[in-house]
Amino acid sequence: MKTPKAVTATAPDEAGDTSTPMTKTGRKDRRHLRGQASAQRIIDTTIRLIGEEGIAGVTMQRIASEVGSSNALVVFHFGSKEKLFRAVLEYLNDQFESLWQKTVWKPGLSAAERVIASIDCARHFRIQHPDWVTVWVVFGGDRQTMQLDRMISLPSDQAYLAQSRAFLTEVAREGGYEGLDIDTLAEGLNYLVHGAWYWDTFNPDTVRSDALHATALALLRQAFPKSF
Repeated sequence: MKTPKAVTATAPDEAGDTSTPMTKTGRKDRRHLRGQASAQRIIDTTIRLIGEEGIAGVTMQRIASEVGSSNALVVFHFGSKEKLFRAVLEYLNDQFESLWQKTVWKPGLSAAERVIASIDCARHFRIQHPDWVTVWVVFGGDRQTMQLDRMISLPSDQAYLAQSRAFLTEVAREGGYEGLDIDTLAEGLNYLVHGAWYWDTFNPDTVRSDALHATALALLRQAFPKSF
């Protein structure tokens, strides 16, 4: 996980105290760990507030109040609300990347199995962390944060799409399929994933189903009848 901002040797404690010098390695390490934990609490609280109320009402003061610390501590860790939002997006990207590596790149999977794993990775991420996906959707749809989201999240999204396209190309090669429009198929699956995330976000009370998995599998079976 990317650390939002390095905590220096004079990092303030929860009360904002910066007066205690740290000269021993053990004390520095403990202070650094406390600083990391403090920064993570701020990120977690920001995610919760945005998920519950949207972006407009989320201020540094409000976040500090919810965390139970001083505004100075929030500013110390992140500097500004934009930098805090950047840290939130980086955290969300890191968490999805971690799940992608564990599921899609699990050793021993065939190309076809990796395609299915990529679809299920997005589905499981949404089920396990609906608040994270909600915040991601909010960031991508709000004019204040849209450009920030594109700058941080889009390169990763394009990388996942490229990997999925490579898996599909390998399935086509192994199965002897010819004349398939792999680019369109990969884009279509990508649309399914993002569409499911948006639908689930704006319809949180609907019963979860296997619609994403089933629809993707039907599309894949149509394109690769011998492989799925």
